Amino acid sequence: MTKYILNSGGVRGYPELGKKFFAEVVAGLGNEPKLLICYFSQPREDWEEKYLGDKASADLFPDKVRPIFELAFPDKFKEQIQNCDAVYILGGDDHLLRYWLKQFDLPKIWEGKVVATNSSSSNLLAKHFWTCDWRETMYGFGILPIKFLSHYKSTYGNDDSRGPIDWEAAYKELEKYGDKTLPIHALKEGEYLVIEQ
Repeated sequence: MTKYILNSGGVRGYPELGKKFFAEVVAGLGNEPKLLICYFSQPREDWEEKYLGDKASADLFPDKVRPIFELAFPDKFKEQIQNCDAVYILGGDDHLLRYWLKQFDLPKIWEGKVVATNSSSSNLLAKHFWTCDWRETMYGFGILPIKFLSHYKSTYGNDDSRGPIDWEAAYKELEKYGDKTLPIHALKEGEYLVIEQ
């Protein structure tokens, strides 16, 4: 059984929620879990810098837990997942992340693992989602039979030239999109959802 932990985004802005999220990620994995960190949603030139920054924020994990971090690379992603306890796929650009992840046999390659996601990576696991960056509804990979709306009711996008996001309109647009029988998970920043399947 695979454990999915979908975060809405903004983890660093809500340290207490962040601690709960990362405690859920490593729950039952021992004191030195192997954690694969994936930045496929970010420009390639930023991966190492972001990785070093995230390794430094290990204080979000429970006191006695010292994760062993590894940086994910597309050419050995499948092998890296087999050798880790959990994979954490960070958010960023929906299209860039889709480009990389569609090359793999998901969810087969991470079967039985913990898969933690954040913002755009949470979006892609869903059947349908509304993306804050593109401000439209899209199809995800459909790994989970849900609709997802990240950063709900936050200030995300307030400094955008298009103006603030109309969250109620976004929710209604997602409600009408695709399979209308699917549950909608509109999570505020820092909140997360656990699904095991």
